[in-house]
Amino acid sequence: MSKAPNAELPKSVDPNKLAEQNTTLEGVIPFERLSRFREAVPRQPDGGECKVKLDFYLDAQRRRVVSGELSAPVTLECQRCMDDMQATLESHFDLGLVISDEQAQRLPKSLEPFLIKDFSADLWAMVEDELLLVLPPFPLHERKDCPAKEDLEALEVSEAEDKPETEQRKENPFSVLAGLKTTKH
Repeated sequence: MSKAPNAELPKSVDPNKLAEQNTTLEGVIPFERLSRFREAVPRQPDGGECKVKLDFYLDAQRRRVVSGELSAPVTLECQRCMDDMQATLESHFDLGLVISDEQAQRLPKSLEPFLIKDFSADLWAMVEDELLLVLPPFPLHERKDCPAKEDLEALEVSEAEDKPETEQRKENPFSVLAGLKTTKH
């Protein structure tokens, strides 16, 4: 098993054995090996990778747990200006290793279940799931850094000019009910 932070993380491991041995794995996964992630984030340059650290251990109740950290510099499409923007996806996660849905339901709320089969866990799928979970739904440049900043400011000025200076206050349709509440029967 690789403990070198720049080596490729193994795809498949026996997580039970790693948890019993209190093992830490560090490595990288090239984006080119993560097909679902590449589909979701198509603007990745060649050679991009996700850095991963996984701690396998037994908790106080002898549950097999993996605590992980990942960091991945990515290129996203700003939804304001539609230009490329650089971001770093980061995640810290705690997963309970389970072999059935029944075991998953018994996990404490602090642990998300990760289903393993035949004493084998697909680490790449685990990391890919976490990457997809931390993708922002609407990536945006910081407003001050966005190329569309001037257009936004111009739009805000024109919207402010369109509003009348003294807007009439609309009557609340429920104000009649307030009067009924105070009357005695």
